[in-house]
Amino acid sequence: MLRTHAAGQQAGRRVSFRAPGARGETAIEARLAVDGSDLQTLLGPGDDHLKLLRRAFAEVRLTATRDALLLSGEESAVAGMQGLLTQLLQAAAAGQELTREQIEYAIRGARGGQTANLAAEISEIVLVTDRGKAVRARTPGQRRYLQAIAGHHITFGVGPAGTGKTYLAMAAAVRALRAKEVSRIILCRPAVEAGERLGFLPGDLQAKIDPYLRPLYDALYDLVEMERAQRYLERNIVEVAPLAFMRGRTLNDSFIILDEAQNTTAEQMKMFLTRLGFGSCAVVTGDITQTDLPSGTVSGLVHAVRILGDIEGIAVARLGSEDVVRHELVQRIVEAYGRQQTADGERR
Repeated sequence: MLRTHAAGQQAGRRVSFRAPGARGETAIEARLAVDGSDLQTLLGPGDDHLKLLRRAFAEVRLTATRDALLLSGEESAVAGMQGLLTQLLQAAAAGQELTREQIEYAIRGARGGQTANLAAEISEIVLVTDRGKAVRARTPGQRRYLQAIAGHHITFGVGPAGTGKTYLAMAAAVRALRAKEVSRIILCRPAVEAGERLGFLPGDLQAKIDPYLRPLYDALYDLVEMERAQRYLERNIVEVAPLAFMRGRTLNDSFIILDEAQNTTAEQMKMFLTRLGFGSCAVVTGDITQTDLPSGTVSGLVHAVRILGDIEGIAVARLGSEDVVRHELVQRIVEAYGRQQTADGERR
């Protein structure tokens, strides 16, 4: 049961008062009465979730009692946090075990003014891995990215490092394979870091290309247990290859992922996109701020997004620093480089 009222007042009412030195803003107090088990789920182990919420909404004073949450602060801030807590408690009341990742997702959504459907969004699972791990969107931007993949034949996932572009595309591919929506997964990357001069690397062809494809293998092995992944690879149910190997092929009944697409030329991108056959879909991922192409060469990803973004059946999902889900320092690094790029552009 969930209800809101002001401490010491009748249910459904809030107390408003003038905060000292608050320049005229109205401050309020609110109380959310909560069942004990739901409250414990919300607070998390060692009150970890409570600490997250307090840091995210430092302008609101949040106190947990045995059967309630008490909020005080400026009216708009309290209202935003109240909407967030209401959604989280709805999820807990429905039996959802809340994780730190889900709390972080909900905080991001609330910060963006999106609280209406958070209870359903944080409960939505993309895939359960062979090890029992539930894969979910960890930001609203990631959720929009997954929705674009589900609803379009070709999706461009554009964003900085750490936003889950490749991992979520792989999760969507494994889900489609399990559901028999496709019969195989094809993963490819351009190998431009060495100028496509694979002959200089030691070993046979597979050994030469493996360093470029390692991130795709890593994502696959995280989603599918090692033995099953090896069977997929041996039977060509999952194929991992450099982009150059796609020329001349027609890829039917396949889920195709082109990773690090910012390192393709416009000609390579056109070649890749025209490989799409019947019953297939493609996800193209890349970070347009990290192009390794020779100076003066136009990125195929930038070119394709510019000329294909309005075509029916094609989606462009843009992820930003707010969608970075690695160490919190990664988000700050991405933002710092973005500010520097903007400043450099203005100076030119």
